[in-house]
Amino acid sequence: MKQTQIIDFKRINNDINGNPRYVCHFLNFASDYATALNLAREIGGKKFHNKQYGGGIVFQSYNVQDLEKRILEIKYKVRIP
Repeated sequence: MKQTQIIDFKRINNDINGNPRYVCHFLNFASDYATALNLAREIGGKKFHNKQYGGGIVFQSYNVQDLEKRILEIKYKVRIP
């Protein structure tokens, strides 16, 4: 059975070492960009410097379901709706 995702990730080009990268919007973390970026950095997120996806946070991940779980856990930890 396929698990449904709450967070919408967009697959982007691999990093220089060939690892897969995914980007999601900062509103999946918090209501302002600075707070969202600080929370994302705790689990390996970085600012996405590209015009194709404004307000994006990029992650290197082979497992999107685990990444989504970690994002939801960090939101719960700081009590962001």
